Amino acid sequence: MGRIFESGALINILRVKDDRKLLRRKHIAILLSQLEPIPNPKLRWESYTLDSESAATIVYIAAYEHDDIRGKKVIDLGCGSGILAIAASLFGAEWTVGVDIDREAIKVAIKNASKVGVQVDFINGDIGCVSGHFETTLMNPPFGSWHKGADINFIKKALEISNVVYLVHKRSPSVKDFLSSTIPKLGGVIDRIYNIDIVIKRIFKFHRKKYYNVKAALYRIISETYKD
Repeated sequence: MGRIFESGALINILRVKDDRKLLRRKHIAILLSQLEPIPNPKLRWESYTLDSESAATIVYIAAYEHDDIRGKKVIDLGCGSGILAIAASLFGAEWTVGVDIDREAIKVAIKNASKVGVQVDFINGDIGCVSGHFETTLMNPPFGSWHKGADINFIKKALEISNVVYLVHKRSPSVKDFLSSTIPKLGGVIDRIYNIDIVIKRIFKFHRKKYYNVKAALYRIISETYKD
């Protein structure tokens, strides 16, 4: 079982790192804040756009805590607006691909990449169409709240095609227990768990508040297939 870093510990990790890297993370967060969100998010796909600070922090961890981004082939499954894929490119990925089933989201993602001057190859299609090999998968997939098993389909595909997976999921004891028992059956090993807080804007009719602070967890999962 991987080590768990609470929010305070995560802040301390970021503080002790090289100041230039922290400034780079801050600069990238500012760039990401300029991106357009998914225009017409679909509830059945749980299309929530990550906020810029969370996206920058997630890819910062992958890039500087584990050296899983720079010079690597990276794919973002369920990329939505492209925010994680674009962040990976900004952090120095050799080749970045984003995949999403929502055609409108892909159009916005292409526009967003152009806006900040990065090259990302975006594919409109189901994740089942993905093949080949990537060093790193980044994903903020459906949690399975509206379509049971959607999250597992994403995890399974990610472990099939990449060495290491960064998965954003709900932070709760029940989810942690479920993933801890399920991921090994899919050929993965949970290496680390980082507790992060993400901000979701009001996008659906049932949302009453302008912003929602969501307690989430970032799982770093190593594929047994590609494990050294």
